[in-house]
Amino acid sequence: MSETLTLVKFFSGGDFLYRTFQEVLEKVKGREVLTISVAVAQDKDVLEAIKLAQKAQLARAVLVGNKAEIMPMLEEIGLSDDISIIDEPDINKAALKAVSLVKRGEAQVLMKGLVNSSDFLKAVLNSEEGLRTGRLLSHLAAFEVLGQEKLVFHTDGGMNIAPDVEQKKDILINAILALNAMGVEKPNIAILTANEKVNPKMPATVDAQALVEMWEKEVFPPCVLEGPISLDVAVSSEAAMHKGIESKISGKVDLFLMPNIETGNACGKTMIYYAGAKMAGLVLGATNPIVLTSRAETAIGKLNSIALACLAYKK
Repeated sequence: MSETLTLVKFFSGGDFLYRTFQEVLEKVKGREVLTISVAVAQDKDVLEAIKLAQKAQLARAVLVGNKAEIMPMLEEIGLSDDISIIDEPDINKAALKAVSLVKRGEAQVLMKGLVNSSDFLKAVLNSEEGLRTGRLLSHLAAFEVLGQEKLVFHTDGGMNIAPDVEQKKDILINAILALNAMGVEKPNIAILTANEKVNPKMPATVDAQALVEMWEKEVFPPCVLEGPISLDVAVSSEAAMHKGIESKISGKVDLFLMPNIETGNACGKTMIYYAGAKMAGLVLGATNPIVLTSRAETAIGKLNSIALACLAYKK
């Protein structure tokens, strides 16, 4: 065991740029104001978030949807009625129109409003007006945990159920490119598994080994990738020392690659409900960042996701 491995506080360390969502908001304020295209915008919670984003000078919006329903909501929440509105009562047409605005460069970020997620993503993947890149769409979640020294990212706990190794490669590339765009030049990444040994009976460990081999061949954008690695070793260098495991990223992980959606979902909700974490999330793999939040998410939570999307946008 290397004697140079130092004890590091849980989730601490590194030169990671963002310790809180407030720091993300402040960073975005210093950038060019982007335009958000909102698909089926007759959603009060989404409009509340747009109001906060405009007030904070993070972004402006184009609202695509049923104008007769949107206008009373604008009046109710006190959002200026001079905001750009494209009247399209048909939900599927409105979603596709919102996507096409991003496709044509009239907006830089896409946001889901009052439309079913599957219909929304169908518009995103439309062969003519969609935002395809050839990579898999995936979800990236950011967590701010009270008492911890930086934001930590998880992927993918929201979209892909049981990705194979090639799909995990796409998921990783999506997340790394987003973190690079945010200014994190070389993120530390843990390929999460139940232990550190490669075992054919545990497919996640076999995938982890294959992904590390790809990393050694420089398949991925700049990062430090380790796996298979268990959660305790990834977050605590003390745990790594006790287990006799040498690691360059233990205690300094920026991004966790989840083995499947159950693990990602359970990890994220555990952090929120037991540790009081705040969460923001994006859909990646399209040409532009996509904000797709839960209906249960607060306006502040949606605002944090908007800020994250603006930070992840790269021309």
